[in-house]
Amino acid sequence: MSSVVIDEPYEFVPPYRSSLWARGISWLMPWDLRKSYGITSLKCEGLEHLRASIKAGHGVLLAPNHCRPADPLVANLVCHRAKKAPHTMASWHLFKQSRLQSFFLRRIGAFSVYREGLDRLALQAGVQILTEAKRPLIIFPEGVITKTNDRMLSLMDGVSFVTRGAAKKRAALNPPGQVVVHPLAIRYYFHGDIDEALHTTLDDVERKLSWRPKQDPDLVERIYRVGEALLWLKEIEYLGQPQFGAIPARLQKLIDTILVPLEKEWIEGVREGSLIGRIKRLRFVILREMIQDQVTEEERDRRWKQLDDMNLAQQLGHYAPDYVKNNPTPERLLETVEKFEFDLTGSTRIHRPMSAKVRIGPAIPVPTKRDRETKHDSVMLAVEQQLHELLGITPLESTPEIPSAEG
Repeated sequence: MSSVVIDEPYEFVPPYRSSLWARGISWLMPWDLRKSYGITSLKCEGLEHLRASIKAGHGVLLAPNHCRPADPLVANLVCHRAKKAPHTMASWHLFKQSRLQSFFLRRIGAFSVYREGLDRLALQAGVQILTEAKRPLIIFPEGVITKTNDRMLSLMDGVSFVTRGAAKKRAALNPPGQVVVHPLAIRYYFHGDIDEALHTTLDDVERKLSWRPKQDPDLVERIYRVGEALLWLKEIEYLGQPQFGAIPARLQKLIDTILVPLEKEWIEGVREGSLIGRIKRLRFVILREMIQDQVTEEERDRRWKQLDDMNLAQQLGHYAPDYVKNNPTPERLLETVEKFEFDLTGSTRIHRPMSAKVRIGPAIPVPTKRDRETKHDSVMLAVEQQLHELLGITPLESTPEIPSAEG
């Protein structure tokens, strides 16, 4: 089970206010990008938008897409190019992995957020940071790493809540202040030999499947053959036999086979919202008594198995149908094979060399009140639209999770 989920009482990790550490550590960030992620260069466009908002004294929130684990480091470096050390809202599990990691995360400006429930302390800290307007705040509105640069998930409402709360406070200042959001579009490019890199990885994946590696000259065909095998394995495990037909319907059937019984047991069959929303709702209910140590060891083991199953459902949701066949770019091929390797082994090798390109969107002013007559929040709609434009993808390419087959 991924250590993203922790069955312990949550303890808020507050932001470290001094920026001295952050400025010093920023010199090591390019080295860390090369060593840990294979990213050898970073290009940034639209930095003038961010600098203008900082110079104007606005409370600044950066809303990046979240396709790779390197994203927080990349976004942090962008802020340092604008001569400001940012604060970043980061998942609590990152602070629990080691004391050394927790120490450095805080020093570069990160503070915790509890992903399995409403974290009022994290939201209040975000509001305070934007109200003070001393440092930018980074929040990833997708909430999870999507592992797909050409596809975005539905944006969560945390950005809207934090920015609007800060906008109200800054409007009451004398003179009044403003809060703005800058979408941050992060895109990665692979510059190595894609055939060599992926055939080598697929060799190892096929060996894990007890196959003799077969380096098909058609790389796309090989990827789909391996993907079909991995899907069949899970269909046999959860459905009793391999399924046939369109991949999107099969993925959704498998996801619902996992989630629907849990939703019937824990939340009276409620199946509303995106896949991430469904899983978050289930985790909150299942973990509640585990955290309070109110379950037997046998029941705890049963619930961990359910959490494992939910983690699989979330991984399945990251596979975008026809993502490779529609446009088999080196990056899409790489992302797909990386997901195969991670889902099968729990880790992913570093493919190098890669580069990152960041495009910063113009400021989106945050009003103090939301228009209650509209279904969707205007700020989040503007953020989503800009991210689509900056990434060069359409809403159709960025389709959120497929709705429940029964919903």
